[in-house]
Amino acid sequence: MTVIALTCPSWAGELPPTLYGVTVHPVPRRPAKADVDALITGAERVVVAGEDADLAAVALRLLRTDRLASVALAYLPSLPDSAVAATWRLPTSPVAAAELARHGEPDRVPLVRDDNGGLLLGRGELRPLRGVVYFDDQLVLRGQAGRLVVPPLAPVGVDVRVSGVGLLRRVRAAHGRAVQIGCLAAVAVSDGVAHPRPVTRWTWYKHTEDLRLVRGAV
Repeated sequence: MTVIALTCPSWAGELPPTLYGVTVHPVPRRPAKADVDALITGAERVVVAGEDADLAAVALRLLRTDRLASVALAYLPSLPDSAVAATWRLPTSPVAAAELARHGEPDRVPLVRDDNGGLLLGRGELRPLRGVVYFDDQLVLRGQAGRLVVPPLAPVGVDVRVSGVGLLRRVRAAHGRAVQIGCLAAVAVSDGVAHPRPVTRWTWYKHTEDLRLVRGAV
């Protein structure tokens, strides 16, 4: 099996010994087409050492180059509070993460896209929020809320929690294939990265093809 590792700026130091012998390529933060596509040609497993947004950027290149079915994606989180690690129960210890990345089995997990060309692998947020939120055909919110949180959810696609609703500051939750938001200008955040402009419409939805994420037992 051909394995390569992409190390992003947030990863400090060398990779753990389990990954010795793996070809390592330093790449920029949130690597793009010119940084990734040539490196992943012929790879069967790509290990990303970095932040959640770095992993999402590499997953986007797998999508754009039609490699979702042929390449497994493994993750070494550089931050202990990684939302991707929490969502998919991945280890954050470098040694344990490297062991899983090298020897673990890929599982198919929902690949969540947005209508602005990005991906969501760990956690999405909109805040503050005043508008209308539909989850598939279910009305989740009409009015104001403190924030909306969306993580991927297997196998259906996405989960959603709208918090700070009404006088009692309630939490509303739902899950399904897609969440659609129409609102006053709000900040959309995907995997820790804010969209460069306030948005009045936003959608997160399950892609037709899954991501092969390495998270099975070693």
